[in-house]
Amino acid sequence: MNIILIGPPGAGKGTQAATLVADLDMVQLSTGDMLRAARTSGTELGQMVAGVMDRGELVTDEIVIGLIEEQLISSTSLGGFIFDGFPRTLAQADALNDLLSKVGQKLDAVIQMTVDDEALVKRITGRFTCGVCGHGYHEEFKAPIIKGKCDSCGEVGAFKKRADDNEDALKTRLMAYYKDTSPLIGYYYAKEQLQQVNGLNSIEKVGGEISKALSKI
Repeated sequence: MNIILIGPPGAGKGTQAATLVADLDMVQLSTGDMLRAARTSGTELGQMVAGVMDRGELVTDEIVIGLIEEQLISSTSLGGFIFDGFPRTLAQADALNDLLSKVGQKLDAVIQMTVDDEALVKRITGRFTCGVCGHGYHEEFKAPIIKGKCDSCGEVGAFKKRADDNEDALKTRLMAYYKDTSPLIGYYYAKEQLQQVNGLNSIEKVGGEISKALSKI
């Protein structure tokens, strides 16, 4: 089973992908993770990626598709793949379809995690993590049991926030997301592959909605 998770920053794609990986033995293919891994892999494609990134240039669609193809061919997972951060354009969507067909696979579903922008801003601007162990928190929804102390590792005073987890930066990221993603929503809707879940529900409820959507495949 191969799926795409689509949703704006903070919609919970990473959280739900981790659950699918654990429960269904799926493989999460994150563009950013693949590029970082390729850069240090020493392979011919990896050297190409390193050169492009060192020059400060944008990695081409062809390179990203090549990295995805390597993963599709080499993976031993039986659960299928979750595409995270790709495709972002209609050209990339067509390229992904061609690649899947080339390796004898297909795209089974596109899960759109819908959100309310105002609620999303509140969700993201309130989040922070432990700088030691990376455990996540939220000022309103998931505060530490003891103020200033990490529940997970016990470190005191090590909390930090992402520099772009502020209202102005988030609005810029949302504008870019909607600009890039809107055509994809229509594209996959026309192909009858798009299914929507409410990304602002609880983690458990969103997971249940995704499971229900996937059971229809």
